Formats: sequence, C-alpha cells, structure tokens
Amino acid sequence: MSPPWRRRLTDLQATLDHCARQWRLDLGPPFSGLSFNYTAPVRLPDGGQAVLKLCPPDEPELQTEVAALRMYGGCGAVRLLATDPDVGALLLERAVPGTALPHGPRAEVVVAQVMTRLHRPVAVPHPFPTVADWGRRACTQHRARYGGAGPLPRRLFEEAETTLAETPAEPRLLHGDLHHANLLAAAREPWLAIDPKGVVGEPAFETYAFLHNPVRVAIAAGAQRHRADALADALGMERARLRRWARAGIVLSAVWTLSDPDPSEADWRHAVHCAEALAG
Repeated sequence: MSPPWRRRLTDLQATLDHCARQWRLDLGPPFSGLSFNYTAPVRLPDGGQAVLKLCPPDEPELQTEVAALRMYGGCGAVRLLATDPDVGALLLERAVPGTALPHGPRAEVVVAQVMTRLHRPVAVPHPFPTVADWGRRACTQHRARYGGAGPLPRRLFEEAETTLAETPAEPRLLHGDLHHANLLAAAREPWLAIDPKGVVGEPAFETYAFLHNPVRVAIAAGAQRHRADALADALGMERARLRRWARAGIVLSAVWTLSDPDPSEADWRHAVHCAEALAG
C-alpha cells in the first residue's frame, strides 16, 4: 500500500514544478520515512539549504502550522521562509545536522528548554483550536462509535475526558506534537522544533507526546514515572499536575488511533500502557 502522502497529494509533480519555478529551488529527493506530508531538502538561489513541505491545501493543520511558525519567529522552532497556501506549500529553514533528539537521560532537559521557548500567551481571537476543542471532538466521536469508553479502560477515558475539558488558568500557544522526532539538532540553536500543530491550552498538556514516545517500545512503569517527574522538575511544574495532563493527552492519542477505519491495536494499547504507568 502506498504511503498516505501519495494518496493525499494527487498533483504532486505539478506542485513541485510550481514551487521550483516560484522560489527558484533546486529540488532534492524526498526525506525517507514520510507519512502524511511530503518534505524534501532544497537549495535556495543563494546556495542556502531549506526544506519544502507539501500538504493538501485544504488541510486545517496547514493553516495553524503557518500561524504557529509565524508567532515563534524562529525562537525554538525552524523559521518559515515562505508559503503558498493555494498549493499547500511551505518553505522552511533546514535544521543542520537535523538529527532527531535521542531517547536518553538528558532528553527531558532538552525538551523542557524548547517547550519554555515555544510557549507564549495568545490574544483573543486567535486562529488556533484549543485542547478542549481537540478533546471534545475526539471523545464525542469515540462515544458515538463505541457507546462509551470502548476498548479503553473506562476510568482512564473518563478522567482524560474531564481533564481535557478544563479551562486552564494561563492558556498558552503549544506545539501540540512535541516528541523526539520533531526536535532536531541545529546550528542556529542547539535544538529546533518542526511540524507544530498549533493548539492553545494548558502547558502541562504539551508533555503528552514526549511521554507517549517511543511508540511501540515497551517502557517500564517506573521508568515512565521517572521520565515524567524529571520533565516536571525541568519545567518547574507540580509533578501530579503534569502526570494528570500527560495521561489525558496520551489517552487522546489512543482515541485518535481508535478513530481510524482499521486502528492499530498495538498503538492504542501502547498508549494505554504509557498512560496507566503515570497513574502510579
């Protein structure tokens, strides 16, 4: 079966040709391991390096990614160099060397430093969904499909549903998917975030993607709690609060997985394991 980006980007070659002409790019082959979007290294007219990212033009997350990158302005994230919303194209700063954040004892400190740089207050109105929007939409659809918690532990699901609906005292613009593969080593800053979703909510929610990863790799419950507490300490957050919001986000990931027509049992069970470990 072809990867999702091939099915989503039906006019790929025409879009590539358009971007190459418009921005005078020397296109390279796509990066390996692509999923929903197409990304490839490119050379700019001055010889500099950049990345071309293509998404369906009607993809809502394309608009929020652009808005988030503009708000970040290169602080903690790659810079947005140009965009063509008509074809769903983003021209982005390339993080060099671009290696992903490895899993290890220093990872919590690194991700906490980047989170601190990315999180910022937003004025109302703003173009971003909220964490409550994400939770309400996903949980409502889940209940309609399964008649309740479905295969998820009911207590875990209901606690997550309640937490996600809370109104935070100090909502912030969040990345929304800040895990190891979305943190790349760079020269301009030690680590730069890529692929922000752009969502407004409780800062502790941001930790869920990091604690949900590595996906499909068994994590002992004690090790998971240690990771969460190390992250809380690095962020200066109350440990129980961070664990509760991280659990809610990880359960939300399981709900998203179960919304697929053919959901991966390994993936949602991994999420349940990661979330239950944080309840200890």
